Amino acid sequence: MSNELEWVVDGGITTPEGFASAATEAGIKTYAAKQVPWGGSGKRLDLGLLVSDRPCAVAGVFTKNRICGAPVTVCRERVARGSAQALIVNSGCSNVAMGERGLRDARAMCELAAQRLGIAPELVLVGSTGVIGRGLPLDKIAAAVPLLTPVRAGGADFARAIMTTDTVPKSRAVRVRHGTRSYSIGGVAKGSGMVHPDMATVFGFFTTDAHIPHARLQVLLREAADVSFNMIDVDMDTSTSDTMLLFANAAAGGGEISAGSPEEAVFARALTALATELARDLARDGEGAKTLIEMEVTGARSLQDARIAARTVVSSPLIKTMVTGRDPNLGRVMMALGRSGAELSEERISVWIGGQCAFERGAPTELDYAAISRAMDAPEVKLKADLGLGEHSAKAWGCDLTAEYVSINADYTT
Repeated sequence: MSNELEWVVDGGITTPEGFASAATEAGIKTYAAKQVPWGGSGKRLDLGLLVSDRPCAVAGVFTKNRICGAPVTVCRERVARGSAQALIVNSGCSNVAMGERGLRDARAMCELAAQRLGIAPELVLVGSTGVIGRGLPLDKIAAAVPLLTPVRAGGADFARAIMTTDTVPKSRAVRVRHGTRSYSIGGVAKGSGMVHPDMATVFGFFTTDAHIPHARLQVLLREAADVSFNMIDVDMDTSTSDTMLLFANAAAGGGEISAGSPEEAVFARALTALATELARDLARDGEGAKTLIEMEVTGARSLQDARIAARTVVSSPLIKTMVTGRDPNLGRVMMALGRSGAELSEERISVWIGGQCAFERGAPTELDYAAISRAMDAPEVKLKADLGLGEHSAKAWGCDLTAEYVSINADYTT
């Protein structure tokens, strides 16, 4: 795969052929203003538009929170049809828990974007993120949409427009070459708090100029989500607006990538690599976070066991604060594994912290605790557990828990 995949410097959602985007300041982002960075244009960007020069096959995965935003409902309906061409997104207000008004506003956003682009409203998808239980300022959105002129170079501003408490935009792209076939996959993501995905996560928008039909695109996106966005945690809260979308417009040519082919396997690996890096970016930028935590579980009886064990460790408040304080309270890893629900045998578990073995077959080892503390004083801390029961493995990513997280969320709307 290393010879087939090339990371694109400064790449993003408009790296694939045929995609353009734009962003502007509509005046929606009035909450959490202390945390929201200014855009490169000097504006507080809060409205973004993405469009393809032709209709796309589209796939999506969404929050399983039973309280979900109106944009999620509208996107689910439209993604099921298999085709879309554009996406309009706002930050600052999530359009959640607004009843019938929420649905009307979400559809109105689609209609405004469609009018601006000259396409059918049914081809427009919508996303909203921000404060829950507040109505969208639709008048401000209507006034701002005419200011959106999508261009190929608009990806960086689009990535900023979808941010809420993120401190940096998350934007990446890969170029793939396999035999005579060449195409790109681009993506952006946002999410720093309310991150404990149960579908995909927060916002993750992907584009590709490869030719893949809707049915296969849906399978590939789900598989990528399960090993990337579904394996991160900031604060154990699942957003009401989680939306992950993938648009494929076939602009690169080369014919359809057929199901089960070697070409599809290459695409799947590239999409997963891109989604994994964006997921790590999200965990690294968790609200108030200073340290990225990676947990690798090996030797699990099943893939499900490996995933729930890894995810339980990175979501544990006691693990998070252990890393925050650089405190070698290593038994907390065993505790988290034990409550995860994965099948375990204590006498078979071995645990490593920063490369040092802390428990071997269930028993503590002799450690240099000062060295363990120093190992945790780093931008990334790696934990590992071998369950000793099987051949399955998984990785999950989280972040430390700091006083700044409390401050951000205690003052979010005030």
